[in-house]
Amino acid sequence: MNKKFLIPSIVLLSIIMLFFLIRMTTPKEIDDVSPEIPCEQNCLEKSDILWIIPKFQEKPISENKGWCNQILSLNKTLGLHGVTHEYEEFGSNRNQTYLEEGIKIFEDCFNKTPAMFKPPQLRISEENKQLIKQNNMVLKGKFNQIAHKVYHCNDTGSFSNWVINLY
Repeated sequence: MNKKFLIPSIVLLSIIMLFFLIRMTTPKEIDDVSPEIPCEQNCLEKSDILWIIPKFQEKPISENKGWCNQILSLNKTLGLHGVTHEYEEFGSNRNQTYLEEGIKIFEDCFNKTPAMFKPPQLRISEENKQLIKQNNMVLKGKFNQIAHKVYHCNDTGSFSNWVINLY
């Protein structure tokens, strides 16, 4: 093989191997956690981080205390995944009142304030990035999605949820 192609091939293979190594050691996450979206119990149990939708289909999670207690009993890291999970919800500018509604519902359900935020469809405007920062939440975005094993309660996304059982 020509040295001209050997070195780039080795570099590319090394990057791919590093990528998979990183993904194998980072926490498993599950998006779209809500009592209104069916989620297999084993997926919830095998995940390290649960991304919670506080008001999906106009139904606040705080109204379902049994569900809140079930999620808390899993002893997982919980993050806020939008407020209503509408398409590009945070791609359009939102105000403090809008975000506070989602935070309050989250707090009423879990008795703690969310420390992390991931926008639905990973779309967020610059103004909304500042809003999240002003509310002392760590913003997770595209890099997080690439570097972590992320699954969905409704089994959508890049990889099917059966992959969660592989590692």
